[in-house]
Amino acid sequence: MKTLIRFLNDTNGATAVEYGLLAGLISVAMIIGLESFSDALLGVFNTLSAAINDPVVSP
Repeated sequence: MKTLIRFLNDTNGATAVEYGLLAGLISVAMIIGLESFSDALLGVFNTLSAAINDPVVSP
């Protein structure tokens, strides 16, 4: 019984769990942000690709 009470009162691992939750939330936020950024970057690459494939010839 003493072991169970000591286990319930022990808070040493709480900080590690909190850091784990924060890391998870930051990862999700980064994935969502980079997903929208990748669409914009793909548009830039498509524009550059079109400009390279169809160059304008000046007289």
